[in-house]
This record gives sequence, C-alpha cells and structure tokens, in this order.
Amino acid sequence: MAGLAYKRILLKISGEALAGAQEYGISTDVIGFVAEQVREIHQLGMQIAMVVGGGNIFRGVEASARGMDRASADYMGMLATVINGLALQSALEKMGVDTRVQTAIEMREVAEPFIRRRALRHLEKGRVVIFVGGTGNPYFTTDTAAALRAMEIGADVVLKATKVDGVYTADPKTDPTAVKFDELTYIEVLSRRLKVMDSTAISLCMDNRFPIVVFNLNEPGCLRRLVNGARVGTLVRGG
Repeated sequence: MAGLAYKRILLKISGEALAGAQEYGISTDVIGFVAEQVREIHQLGMQIAMVVGGGNIFRGVEASARGMDRASADYMGMLATVINGLALQSALEKMGVDTRVQTAIEMREVAEPFIRRRALRHLEKGRVVIFVGGTGNPYFTTDTAAALRAMEIGADVVLKATKVDGVYTADPKTDPTAVKFDELTYIEVLSRRLKVMDSTAISLCMDNRFPIVVFNLNEPGCLRRLVNGARVGTLVRGG
C-alpha cells in the first residue's frame, strides 16, 4: 500500500463501455482489458469496489421515452447490470482475482444480496466487490448507485471511467475547440451542466464532500498511474 494515493476506491464503469465497438452486448475483449487494469491495481494492495451500468443491454430511460412504464423499464435496466457484473467477475477470477458480486435486487442463486458489513469484510480480505442492481430503486441511475455505495463502504474516491481523458467544455470528438478541465467544483459541474455524473450523484457527492475523478480507462496503465498519485483526468471536488 506504500505510495498509493488511495486505500479503497469505487470504480464506476458504464455498460456502454463494455460493448466496445459493438452497438449492443458485451465485448469479451473489453471485459478482458478492464479486468486486466483492475488486476494491476489489485496486485498493488488496493481495495477495489466496482459499480457497473447496463446500457449495453438495456436502457430504462430510453425505453420509458418510447412509452414503457418507467419503473418497469428501470428494473429491466437493473437486471442488465447483473449480467455485466457476472461477466466482469468471470474475467477477474480467470486472472486469479477473488471477486464477489453483490446485488441490490435479491437473486441468491447468482449473486449475494448487498449487505454493507459483508461488503466491507470482502474488501478487507482483498476481494474485489462488484455492486449490481443499481440502488434497487427505479428513477435512480447507476451513477447515483456508485456515489451511494462509495460512501457506504468508506471509499476514498469515485473513479468514473469514460472513453475520454477527462471532462471537457464540449464533446472533444465533435468539437475541436473543446477544452479539458484539470479540476472542477461540484457547483461548476451542475451550473455548466457538464456530463460528469447525473445531478443526483453530483449533489450527493457535494453534500458529503466526496471527490470524483473522471479518466479514460481505455488508455493502458491509466488506472494504475491514477492510484499511484499521478495527475490523471479531471478531479471534481469542493471549492
């Protein structure tokens, strides 16, 4: 643990990221790459929890916009996160990383129910814990689940993995004049409507002065450099 910037982290990965170049489903190449990045920092002695989205399989908000009942659509999205969590668990355990999946929606045949004290025990024993099923409630995103779980387990930071190397004034893929922020306050994120995390998650982090780092997980070694204290991505914290 010597020299590490954090002792315990919450890594948030979107479901869309797990699809890779595909429009739908799980890319085994991406799952393997993510698992390798996690294995690298696990070997350093880092305590790692993860929250994974389900947008590569089903997005409740989009289905609701097309006329489906919002609560039902959100529950379907929560089930999609379980599929992604089990895929990540399989990839990590093939690499020798002991992993547990805890779900906010009970399904004991495939995952443990979320129990805070049990999650803490797993982390203390060096196991990676993957939280799935969101918060277990409709109308809340997996961003909010990530902020909530991070605080429940006493993590030091939320690391939000994206496809770009931080937060920009605009989408850098479509706007060549977009400028990257090295650091932002929660208020700046909310007032500028920057796409860091949803407003509920940002407000929760702001109320508890909980830091967020937005970084590019697609860059090999980026996660390792971040936990070793390198200035990577964009830091969001209080002013």
